Amino acid sequence: MKFTLESGSGITIRSYGPGHVTVAVPPGTPGSSKSEGSPLQGLETITASCIVTPQRLYRDWPPERFEELQRAHFEAVLALDPELVLFGSGSRLRFPAPELSTTLTSRGIGMEVMDTPAACRTFNILVAEGRNVAAALLMVELEAG
Repeated sequence: MKFTLESGSGITIRSYGPGHVTVAVPPGTPGSSKSEGSPLQGLETITASCIVTPQRLYRDWPPERFEELQRAHFEAVLALDPELVLFGSGSRLRFPAPELSTTLTSRGIGMEVMDTPAACRTFNILVAEGRNVAAALLMVELEAG
């Protein structure tokens, strides 16, 4: 699904689909890998789990699958000092074990769990409101069977 929201500053999620998100990274933003003058300047498609904040794109967040989640993965998000974390659990809604996210909640950082498409939509709304949000997104797909 493509979005039409244009943001004046900061990273936004432009579209998402099965196993990927496309983010708009303004020129000069830490985490940008597109060169100046490129027709797709600032648009990057990410296919691995990642963390997105309004200021930075963190590629290759370690958990590839929901079952691999560890407390250390949420501690990495804590280091970004967000006021709220959106956890995108992949193509379907799955809640991590409470002990995995206690690092966040014990420090007063809110965490909302949703599927990755919903986390992408919510991220853009919160960025437009000027919120200090981090989206930790798994890019896993449901296996047939």
